[in-house]
Amino acid sequence: MKVRKTPIAAAVTITLLGAAFGAQAQQADKKAEAAQLDQVVVTGIRASLETAVNIKKNASAVVDAVSAEDVGKLPDSDVGQSLGRIPGVSVGRAFGQGASVSIRGSDPQMTYTTLNGQTVASTGWYDQMDIDRSFNYSLLPPELIGGMEVYKSSQADLTEGGIGGTVIVKTRKPLDMAAGTAFASVKYGKGTISDDEKEVSGLYSWRDQSRRFGALIAGGHSEGAYIRQGIEADSRWSSDVAPTAFVQDRKRDAVNVILQAKPIDGLELGLNVLHLKLGADNSNSSDYIFHDANCDQRNTAVKSDFNPNGVCLHSTTTAAKPLMNQFFQNWARAAAMTSDSVTFDGHYRVDGAKFDLVAGSTKAKGGTSLTTNYAYGWWDTPAKWQGTIDATGKQIVLSPSKDQSFGVSALPKQSSPETWASSQGPNKDQEKFAQLDATFDLAWGAISSFKTGIRMADHTFEKRTFRPVWNSTIAPVDTASLYSGSVGVGGWDVPRPNIGAMIANTNKNIASWIEDRSGFSELNEKNKSAYGMLEFDAQNMRGNFGLRYISTDVKSTGYAFDGTPLAAGDYSGNLNWGRNTATKKSSYNDVLPSANLAFDLSRNMVLRVAASQTITRPNFANMFGVTVSGYNDDRVGNETWTNGSVSLKPMKSSNADIGVEYYYGKGNLLSATFFSKDISNFITAEVKNNQKVGLVDPVSKLDNWTVQSFVNAGGGRIRGLELQANHAFNNGYGVIANYTFTEGTAPASSYIDNLGIFTQASKHNVNLVGYYENETYSGRLAYNWRSKYMIREGAFWYGNRMHDAYGTLDASFGWNINKNLKLSLEVINLLKQDDVQYGAADASNTSIKDPLRAGFPAWSFQGETTYRLGLSAKF
Repeated sequence: MKVRKTPIAAAVTITLLGAAFGAQAQQADKKAEAAQLDQVVVTGIRASLETAVNIKKNASAVVDAVSAEDVGKLPDSDVGQSLGRIPGVSVGRAFGQGASVSIRGSDPQMTYTTLNGQTVASTGWYDQMDIDRSFNYSLLPPELIGGMEVYKSSQADLTEGGIGGTVIVKTRKPLDMAAGTAFASVKYGKGTISDDEKEVSGLYSWRDQSRRFGALIAGGHSEGAYIRQGIEADSRWSSDVAPTAFVQDRKRDAVNVILQAKPIDGLELGLNVLHLKLGADNSNSSDYIFHDANCDQRNTAVKSDFNPNGVCLHSTTTAAKPLMNQFFQNWARAAAMTSDSVTFDGHYRVDGAKFDLVAGSTKAKGGTSLTTNYAYGWWDTPAKWQGTIDATGKQIVLSPSKDQSFGVSALPKQSSPETWASSQGPNKDQEKFAQLDATFDLAWGAISSFKTGIRMADHTFEKRTFRPVWNSTIAPVDTASLYSGSVGVGGWDVPRPNIGAMIANTNKNIASWIEDRSGFSELNEKNKSAYGMLEFDAQNMRGNFGLRYISTDVKSTGYAFDGTPLAAGDYSGNLNWGRNTATKKSSYNDVLPSANLAFDLSRNMVLRVAASQTITRPNFANMFGVTVSGYNDDRVGNETWTNGSVSLKPMKSSNADIGVEYYYGKGNLLSATFFSKDISNFITAEVKNNQKVGLVDPVSKLDNWTVQSFVNAGGGRIRGLELQANHAFNNGYGVIANYTFTEGTAPASSYIDNLGIFTQASKHNVNLVGYYENETYSGRLAYNWRSKYMIREGAFWYGNRMHDAYGTLDASFGWNINKNLKLSLEVINLLKQDDVQYGAADASNTSIKDPLRAGFPAWSFQGETTYRLGLSAKF
């Protein structure tokens, strides 16, 4: 009989083994242990910087770190934002939060994020985004984190997967903290656009007097409504522009329980349980303005079936020259994502050797449980645009000549959901893993130890799509019951959707759900790896070198497109899709060498050299069997058929670093690092227009598709320079400054926009932080600026666009009321910097929708300043 051990069972087994072999363990002097004083924990901005600098100095690899200033206090209130202060790290903000991390000019999917060194399952909550391997940092409350380390160079004992680098998020351990440590915090936030935000968090850590057993529990809850106002250009409906408000009812919950035990000398056991949940129900309200008929200036180089005369750049509408059409549309989505991880770790030390075991599982659920739409056309919307639309710059400027606001009373008395728009799109992500490492102390001259280990992981990602079967009669509802208050778009007010009411009303009209078989795909990867690494420590020199072997078996499962006729009552999009699944398999293996050398040129100066090879596995979205988009929606011409490939190989990079670091005083640092990455096996998209696939779209009445497939082809290169300076003055003031220059070229054929630019890579990235602190007061002013960068989101509506240069100025202030209480004020984006995004593809690139070409001002979102007042207590 095969026995499957849970992490708890494994913990019991390790404990029994430890007891059996306890006679061989090193015996501690118990009298000395009893007399040992609790560690003195130094907190504050300078202490945090000093810890981070010491981590960098003592590491063998190229590492930068973020350390919490105190229990429950990262330097920033957003995890991604804290990482963005590190040189070479850029953070992609999505919906007001740091959501993705790019390291040294690489794509965010090339960043591998771990929790204490192991994978954290993550899915998205939005059905319009590509499914990739990046971790969504908006799940993580900063109060749960003790620190983060960013490995920019690799070493053999790091789990593979990050060409850009590896982020290790670290939680606290109870045996490292004073007994009875308690922390609690409340915060109230207010944005200049968004609704109020409330947050509460806490931590309690306990250990027994013998320091043999400890337990820690930490948690947090926050809720509020995030509102994003902006102008979005679609130009697929007669050169329309869409003043839009996105509203998200955001609720985030997190609980972390950590148990730690040292039952006998030499043996340490731990159990870490983490639950993360983000409720993300949202609405998108757009007041479409169709200004094509009044156009007096066009870009005639950008033409399509939708804009045969060219995209409109400027128009003026008056009462004598009336607007052609106007359209008010509301999307509502029930969305959420969760991530649950259970990890057991055991560490056993005997004379001359140490053994480490980590095993556990991590799983996530996400996506949308319902998408619905309510819309009102020019035939029943009274607001008629009068004014000027100017799209000649980087932002569309709307100048109404009369108030465009309208309320729910202006809409039809009754409403019902648009039947073409509803769907469900749930996703699942799961990994089970086990890792065993052994370190043997050696005395072979400069060779100090040999470390080896194996890791096995079973990773499965599943996406599904369901379509509704509507009631025979769809009952309309009073329109007023679907809205609550108003929300601003483009400078005027429109009715604000009641997200819950729209979702509930849609569900009442749905009798059942049918699986869209084209939307199902399951990917399974069985990853195995083994490594050997020698560590050396000679006079004025230290480091490591080793090899990591990886092997991956991949299976892709989906329904076959085999000509099966449509059954009675089936979803029309299932025509020709079989009712049985088919599986495709592939495999690959590789050997990844690495070497890290640190030379002490003097007591305070370090020369660091590193070389390695790393991989990033193909995105899930590139390996799914078939993905269909644009079928039976309200638009003709956007039907896309995407063929994924399970045979894709990982992208592979050869990396080199050379840097000089000068350390002086406590936490002071000057450093310069040159880095290089040569990347091969890029995933390249091959696009063919006007193809027949065997499926007729009900709206166009045609079997006419854009077919996209993926292959490994071409290579890319990244070169860059990082400069860093930290200096603390003796009067309480200090400064942090860093600059990163990155120049990268990727295969243009890898992207549908045909631009050889890495996703989310800025050529210039600057951080400048000034701070002051004494025993009572502290303050910090932090500025981050990055040059323009590409955003690529594969769904039809979003597409590929350039984000203009972006800078934010943030401030924080603290008052230590006494040794236990602290009052804080945080101000984020003081300058109210707008998000400005524009078309970057060539005017002739018809694979890209019209407003994403030739510099057209595709999207812009109004900058918002957020204020957060907090009170925390620590005992």
